[in-house]
Amino acid sequence: MYKTLNELYLSYIAQEINRPELEGEIYKFLVYNQDKTCISHWKHDEYEDFISWFYPRLQTAIDSYTETGSSFEAFIGKYILISAKEYHVSTVIKSITEYSAWSARVPDMYVYEESPVYIHTEREDLFTNLIIYKKGRKNTRRILALILKCYYYVSDDFAEKIAPVIGIDSAQLKEMLDKIRKTRQKKDDRIYYMKERVYRQFYRCIIYDKRLTIIKDNTSAYNKLKLRLDKARKRLEKMRNRIANIRTEATNKQVADVIGITKGTVDASLSRLKSKWEKMAEKADLN
Repeated sequence: MYKTLNELYLSYIAQEINRPELEGEIYKFLVYNQDKTCISHWKHDEYEDFISWFYPRLQTAIDSYTETGSSFEAFIGKYILISAKEYHVSTVIKSITEYSAWSARVPDMYVYEESPVYIHTEREDLFTNLIIYKKGRKNTRRILALILKCYYYVSDDFAEKIAPVIGIDSAQLKEMLDKIRKTRQKKDDRIYYMKERVYRQFYRCIIYDKRLTIIKDNTSAYNKLKLRLDKARKRLEKMRNRIANIRTEATNKQVADVIGITKGTVDASLSRLKSKWEKMAEKADLN
C-alpha cells in the first residue's frame, strides 16, 4: 500500500497503474488512513459512511486536479473537506425530515381523514330511536338510504354490525356499498390524491420550520428558507380549504339507483330522518 496519495498519483502519471487502479487505491488509502485526513475526529462508522458516499465523486476530484503548486494529496484533502460539509448538511436535513415525520402528531395535522373513535353517549339511544318507526316497525329503507349516502365513512365491519339492526342481510348491504363505491370511484380517487398532496405539503412545512432552527437568523440562507416556508404555508391553507369543500357523500340519485327506488323517495326519506334527528337531539339537549 502506498504511504501517501502523492506517491500514488506519481505512479499513475508514470503509467505504472491505470485509472481504475488509481481510484481503487485512493479509496483503500482513505478507508485505512482516517487519521491522515481532515476529518480524523469523526467517529469511524460515520467516516466509513462518508467515504462510501464520497467515492462516486472521486472521479470528478481527480479530473479537477491540475499541478499548479498544490500537491495532489493537499488537493484531495481540500476536496474531502468541502464534500464533508455537503455530506453533513445532507445528513442533517435527512435527520430533520425523519424527526419531523415521526414527531408530527395527528391532531396537529391540517387534514385528518380518519373518523373519530365512537364513544357511547346519550345520542346512541337517539340513533336507536331513529331506526324504530311507528308501531315498532323499522325505518329500513330510510336508514339504508342514509348508510349509502354516507358510504365514504362506512367500514365493512360497521356494515356487518348494522345490517341485522336495520333488518337487512349483511351480504346484500355490502354488495350495495360496493356498487356505490364503484360508481363513485373516480371522485374518491381524486379526493384520495388530493389528501396525499396535502399530507406532503404539511410535512414540507414542518421540515422547513425545523430546518430554520439550525440556520443562523438574518442570513441569506435563513431568509430564503423563511420565504419558502411562508409560501408553503399559504399553499397548504389553500389546499386545505379546497379539500374541505369537496363533498364526500353520494348523491341522492346514486343512492336511489343502487336501492332501486326513485330519487324523490330518497329525498323524502333523508329529509324525514334529518327532521326527526334534529327534534330528538333538541329534546335530549333540553333534558
